[in-house]
Amino acid sequence: MSSAGRQQQFLDVVTRDEATRRFQAALPLQPVGIEPIPLEQAAGRILAEKVISELDVPGFDRSNVDGYAVRSSDLLGADEETHRPLWINPETLAPGQLPQYEVLSGTATLIATGGMVPRGADSVVMIEHTDLLDTPEGSQVAVSRMIAPGTHISSAGSDITRGETVLWPGQPITARELGVLAAIGRDQVTVFRRPRVAILSTGDEITPPGQPLPIGMVYDSNATILAATVSELGCEPVQLGCVRDDRNLLRERMQAALQCDAVVLSGGTSKGEGDLSYQIVRELGPPGIVAHGVALKPGKPICLAVHDQKPVVVLPGFPTSAIFTFHEFVAPVLRLMAGQRTSRQTVIRATIPQRLNSERGRTEYLLVGLIRRAQGGWAAYPMGKGSGSVTTFSGADGFITIPQQTESLDAGSEVDVTLIDETLQPADLVAIGSHCIGLDHLLGALRRQGLTTRSLTVGSQGGLAAVQRGECDIAGVHLYDPVTGTYNEPFLTAGVSRIPGYARQQCLVFRRGDSRFEGRDLASAISAAILDPQCRMINRNPGSGTRLLIDELLQSQARPTRDGGEPCPGYRMQTKSHNAVAAAIAQSRADWGIAIETVAREYDLGVIPVREERYDFLTPTPQLNTPAVQAFIVQLTSPEFQAELTALGFRPVH
Repeated sequence: MSSAGRQQQFLDVVTRDEATRRFQAALPLQPVGIEPIPLEQAAGRILAEKVISELDVPGFDRSNVDGYAVRSSDLLGADEETHRPLWINPETLAPGQLPQYEVLSGTATLIATGGMVPRGADSVVMIEHTDLLDTPEGSQVAVSRMIAPGTHISSAGSDITRGETVLWPGQPITARELGVLAAIGRDQVTVFRRPRVAILSTGDEITPPGQPLPIGMVYDSNATILAATVSELGCEPVQLGCVRDDRNLLRERMQAALQCDAVVLSGGTSKGEGDLSYQIVRELGPPGIVAHGVALKPGKPICLAVHDQKPVVVLPGFPTSAIFTFHEFVAPVLRLMAGQRTSRQTVIRATIPQRLNSERGRTEYLLVGLIRRAQGGWAAYPMGKGSGSVTTFSGADGFITIPQQTESLDAGSEVDVTLIDETLQPADLVAIGSHCIGLDHLLGALRRQGLTTRSLTVGSQGGLAAVQRGECDIAGVHLYDPVTGTYNEPFLTAGVSRIPGYARQQCLVFRRGDSRFEGRDLASAISAAILDPQCRMINRNPGSGTRLLIDELLQSQARPTRDGGEPCPGYRMQTKSHNAVAAAIAQSRADWGIAIETVAREYDLGVIPVREERYDFLTPTPQLNTPAVQAFIVQLTSPEFQAELTALGFRPVH
């Protein structure tokens, strides 16, 4: 009692911010290590590596429905009253089966969901919209509906493209990320090691749960609460039990605790003679105790120390004070040591930037990515990769629900977004526009600097529109103006600024050894392709910069169009990426197309240079001087990144 009466007061009480500054300044504040683990053990862990796909997903053009692979031009005018009969090819394409027959005009091939689309087909008609006909000449299928090119087909690489960054360091691994990893063939993954956190309760009055409770004693609830909280933070709790107020025993137990990555004690943090925890911690160092006494209520007695770059914390004994101070000072440090993130809200309001159509009669759940708008609030972008995609759910922030009697939602409509995780934070830098591997590398460099980034692929024109609406910081674009023969500059409008990017070589791409292209110049190669009815191209989607280039090249030949309005076979078969073009050619589903040289090299294809295009970055002019955009510009123009662009096959420009 005499000693307690002489208890020392806290002579150096500091603010919460100052205590945090001192504590974190003495710590490395980085993950404690990495380790490779089998995929089946990765759920709940934190990714420690950038994951780049070494293949396309899907790796081939596949059917999304059970039906018939057809040429859409054969179905012009088909309806419930006017059926279009097609001869059925003598094969049925189940998943995993290679097609043996080309779909010629007037024919169709029965195909199952997931089956490889055969050469010649540009769409799949659902089996519900067909009837079988038996004729003396053979079997036919009568089709009662017109369809557009590409209907019910997932192009090669439409989900994941070879060379694409699909996951980033620091991402929690859930079932969604596991699906992505499995889809690209990974059987193990590198994760951050879970920090081991020693938990020790002190005091003569503490009794472990399950034991008889003498009068005047209390059960140790702190250890249980702290252990659960440590687990939620992605760390491994190491419970060392209760220690009575015995200096030698506590010192011995402390030495065992210091074998872990962090130490958390509760109780004995006051400065009385009987409060031993802080006295034992005072013997540690350097730097030892960095703060003892913080201007908080509750939680004033907290003691923050560092030993051998490990956090050592003595929390107040009362549970409310202990948990409050743990979340204030310890949890942020453990999150950094484990690569963890913070929590967010559950349901938010957002605006959709484009009209959304739905099918009446069923409730639709639409996965969206959320982007902070310049004028306030959120924009909800549909992920749009289809039901067969493994990355849609991984990349989505939440979903909107479209009622079964609603056929459409107009652009600008406000919707409720239910978050997939209960967390959502705006990224430091948002990129919306045309995808490029060079941009992936650039965003990766910014992430290594501590910036959070978000990227949505909507094409060059979609990126320009997003910039004009103030929904992103950066838009990667390669918009070609055939009138001026220049890229991007003619499309600038008021309030939009251009950041010079780099040059990419657009090429006519073909399989090596094809005599129709090998050794020819561009004009003669295109002419040979157009004149050969067996030579099929793979086209790009309308509105893309590459499609504008393709149309210009074909029009320069001044050739009449063939049946179905095609200037050459395959023109109506459209895909949305350079990788899908290269995959179609490499797999002999097409013979030529236009893609950038960097992608052609990935597939070992022959190339004929067409035109060097500019891949620039647009930004809303008010965003130009923000820290995130300035960091983007500094990284883009740095000598190190310019060298990295050159190694990737791009030409830096200034």
